[in-house]
Amino acid sequence: MKLISYNVNGIRAAIKKGFIEWMDATKADVVCLQETKAMKEQVSLLEFEMLGYQSYWFSAEKKGYSGVAVFTKQEPKHVEYGLGIEKYDREGRAIRIDFEDYSVLNVYMPSGSSREERQVFKFEWMNDFFDYVSELKKEIPNLIVCGDYNICHTAIDIHNPKVNKNTSGFLPEERNWMTQFFDSGWIDTFRYFNPEPHHYTWWSYRASARDKNLGWRIDYFATTKEMENRLKRATILPEAKHSDHCPIVLEIE
Repeated sequence: MKLISYNVNGIRAAIKKGFIEWMDATKADVVCLQETKAMKEQVSLLEFEMLGYQSYWFSAEKKGYSGVAVFTKQEPKHVEYGLGIEKYDREGRAIRIDFEDYSVLNVYMPSGSSREERQVFKFEWMNDFFDYVSELKKEIPNLIVCGDYNICHTAIDIHNPKVNKNTSGFLPEERNWMTQFFDSGWIDTFRYFNPEPHHYTWWSYRASARDKNLGWRIDYFATTKEMENRLKRATILPEAKHSDHCPIVLEIE
């Protein structure tokens, strides 16, 4: 099984940049998108359906904002929309698809970079989400949590850790949360296979950051420890340029 997670920063804009053709070429079984910035009815789905995908969407109440979607070639046995926490669900931040022997929780975690209130909101999310997934993995031991976490975990996950040490997305409290998260029974699948630095998933549009590879690794496939023996490969696809993020890939047995 090949899974892809991708913050597309607006699916309609990504489609204009060849996203559907690219998605066809990947031959992925499951594609999890974040920041779709669209309602399902605003997107023509016929081309995706012709590729064999059915799609499930959880959009924000605010138009043109946030939102997650899952495209899958395998029909899920259940789809869970949201976390059941209203202030997050109003922003369309999570959707889960359950298959027979594993589940995928697709999340778009909040950013705290725009203003102080949003950083407070992000801290609240971190606490609530930790509790949520800690309980969920008791119910679903074979669980994958993918998406845009909006946090760099370690110094090798960001191009300039010293300059950014007080920047949202690399704050000590955020990094400590990531450590606590992984220590509580989760695997950072990319780092499981790739210990090298200079691998990023997001670049600023400013100062030719992407051309210079001055980026941040803020997109993750995390799996429960129970899935360790099923992990085959994890990688990043920086050559895909439909967004300020790039896709990440996980292959499992």
